[in-house]
Amino acid sequence: MTIKVMIVDDSSVVRQVIQDLLEPCHDISVIATAPDPIFAMAKMRANWPDVIVLDIEMPRMDGITFLRQIMAIRPTPVVICSSLAERSASVTMEALAAGAVGIITKPQLGIRDFLQDSSDDLIAAIRAAAQARLRRAPTASNAAGGLSFGNEVERNARHDSVAAGIADGSRLTADAMLDAPGYLDGLIPVTPKIVAIGASTGGPQALEKVLRDLSEECPGIIIVQHMPEKFTLSFAKRLNAISAIEVKEAEHYDLVLPGRALVAPGGAHMMVKRDGVQYYVEVVNGPLVSRHKPSVDVLFRSVAKAAGKNAVGIIMTGMGDDGARGMKELHDAGASTYAQDENSCVVFGMPKEALAQGGVSDVISLENMSSVINQHGY
Repeated sequence: MTIKVMIVDDSSVVRQVIQDLLEPCHDISVIATAPDPIFAMAKMRANWPDVIVLDIEMPRMDGITFLRQIMAIRPTPVVICSSLAERSASVTMEALAAGAVGIITKPQLGIRDFLQDSSDDLIAAIRAAAQARLRRAPTASNAAGGLSFGNEVERNARHDSVAAGIADGSRLTADAMLDAPGYLDGLIPVTPKIVAIGASTGGPQALEKVLRDLSEECPGIIIVQHMPEKFTLSFAKRLNAISAIEVKEAEHYDLVLPGRALVAPGGAHMMVKRDGVQYYVEVVNGPLVSRHKPSVDVLFRSVAKAAGKNAVGIIMTGMGDDGARGMKELHDAGASTYAQDENSCVVFGMPKEALAQGGVSDVISLENMSSVINQHGY
């Protein structure tokens, strides 16, 4: 299966560089480029893409407005290609909330070299997006104003085989950051439950749903969401604004407390440690683990070592297998472990791998996830 890609960016340099980077990929075909959404609309009437690579700030129509209209008319996976600037990061969070499934960062200077250096990330993001299961926005009749695409039917979800072109290659495991747990449960005192969550593609929208419905008495929560540096700060602020609990980007030695969620910063690993009966986090540099930094495997392993049976592990929507090994380590340490069900996942890859490795105690829907977490609180 060939993934049909459209690039929408007002920079001719960005459009050309991305097109050149994707050209060698036999499973990806750039069917069109456009300098803004108005031009894109005209081209999409004739040939609808499987994935759209979309800039945010463009003339005539901004990317978020275009994204919302697309999600109302014919839900299509969108990868945001946005600047690393703080303001752009905040706006990109709005795009993720509106239905975008991935982020590719670009600097304001040196774009050509940066995109060439990040080509593997770009290609992986497009392949992950092509697997996404998307649903029509509930406000479709209102959001579609101005669009005229004709009687388009919703796109079908692609099969997992789309990602088959990603070469596995050698990669580091959580061993690169910390030793495997010893499962000495007798040495772990009775402590309040803590909840460790891992997510990737589709995670921002799913986490908004989960955290919005949590009570202030919920257990302390630590989250790894695969997301670039700087974007996690805006993401945490957005979650904090819509949640009854406190949500913040984790800092070194932050305490894990009931009614608080800590989000791992992009570009760093987050590990949980215990001092007596008190849990805290360490935010540290290190190599990519399971191709990610932060890595869910690193977080889960650290929680298995620090909390053991006093922990709850949840693996959510996402492509790949980051977190599957750590989930098994949590399960073997006596923790309660849950995987998001396939029907509510945008991409079922990470939960599927965790199930295959035997580390999942139960499968739950996104709708029920908040109540399950609340039940582990006081």
